[in-house]
Amino acid sequence: MKKKSANSVQFGDRSAALNAARNLKMAKSTRAYVRGSTVKFYEWLDSSGTSRLPEGPPIWICGDCHVGNIGPVADVEGNVALEIRDFDQTVIGNPAHDLIRLGLSLAMSARDFDLPGVATANMLEHLILGYEYGFTKGGKKTTTTEQPPAVEIVMKEALSRSWKQLANERIGGANPTIPLGRRFWPLTKGENAAIWGIFAGDDVQELTASLRPHGEGAPIRVLDAAYWRKGCSSLGLLRYAVLIEFEETAAAGKALYLLDIKEAVKTAAPRQAGAKMPRDNAMRVVHGARQLAPALGNRMAATRMLDRPVFVRELLPQDLKLELNQLTCEDAMATSKFLGMVVGKAHANQMDEFERKNWRGELRRNRTKTLDAPSWLWSSIVDLVVSHERAYLEHCRRFVGGKR
Repeated sequence: MKKKSANSVQFGDRSAALNAARNLKMAKSTRAYVRGSTVKFYEWLDSSGTSRLPEGPPIWICGDCHVGNIGPVADVEGNVALEIRDFDQTVIGNPAHDLIRLGLSLAMSARDFDLPGVATANMLEHLILGYEYGFTKGGKKTTTTEQPPAVEIVMKEALSRSWKQLANERIGGANPTIPLGRRFWPLTKGENAAIWGIFAGDDVQELTASLRPHGEGAPIRVLDAAYWRKGCSSLGLLRYAVLIEFEETAAAGKALYLLDIKEAVKTAAPRQAGAKMPRDNAMRVVHGARQLAPALGNRMAATRMLDRPVFVRELLPQDLKLELNQLTCEDAMATSKFLGMVVGKAHANQMDEFERKNWRGELRRNRTKTLDAPSWLWSSIVDLVVSHERAYLEHCRRFVGGKR
């Protein structure tokens, strides 16, 4: 791997620059603010109490289940499905928390798209309908079942993408270097050595063994690496892009592999009392991913870097984020239902038949004649919309002000 000297301005001001970038990202819209304010969500949950919320079976939940954390994901065989794709906050907890978090994300999308209030009510009804459908046999076919336009577009794009497109999008080309600039920053000597150490160790052998078509034990060559200015709530943590190849096929001009190294930190999401989870945060992330989205979780490994827990994952061309553009009321309802199915399937796969039946029964309680969604879900979303709208405006005033 080519040695890079850290630019004094870039590295010296890294933390300040990342905090500023995060604040600007969150100021773009209420949706963006929700994506970057997971801690605020759980502060609300803690302050409002959980007595009014149903207690579902303790399972692995996403913990940060907003729209941007769902999208197409490929497994090691190349099959593509729409799944949850971010697990920084994953814990063994109450599945109701994922439903509320996703409902808030959808409600904020409706407000950003100037949809009427009745659209939000309809979206939450369809969210619950889709979630319950995810518990049925039909819900297992979420990749092809009733795809709304927003999902159909991103799935078609994912299925047609190639390594070249991934390279052009992520690193500016398929050459074995990562261009330094706005997104990629130079490494310190310590970071450089630590990345070499990761791939020389045993912790990532399971991951590298899954990189097709090489077998376990194939020697790896790190071609290049850089600090990656990426994400929103995770900005300021360790984050690196790494290009690798297998030495045995380097001379034959084989494909490169792009990997993502990300720091795992303590979760804000509350875990179920008495739940047994890995103490190491990186191991927690990988365990949760393998339960909620095996296609992605089986392409991840936990290790340590610079005395911090990190997880490593292979990036594939098919891995995309679901982005909602302007939605009609009809599209919004269809999208809410489909995303509910995705989350419902991820939850249901961890429950036995008795737990699934009881949880579905609980979800059908507390419904009124005017709203086909549980009253606890509706009241929670209303409270959260109000508190997040206020916090968003305060965030804009405090961190952006009159700046462009």
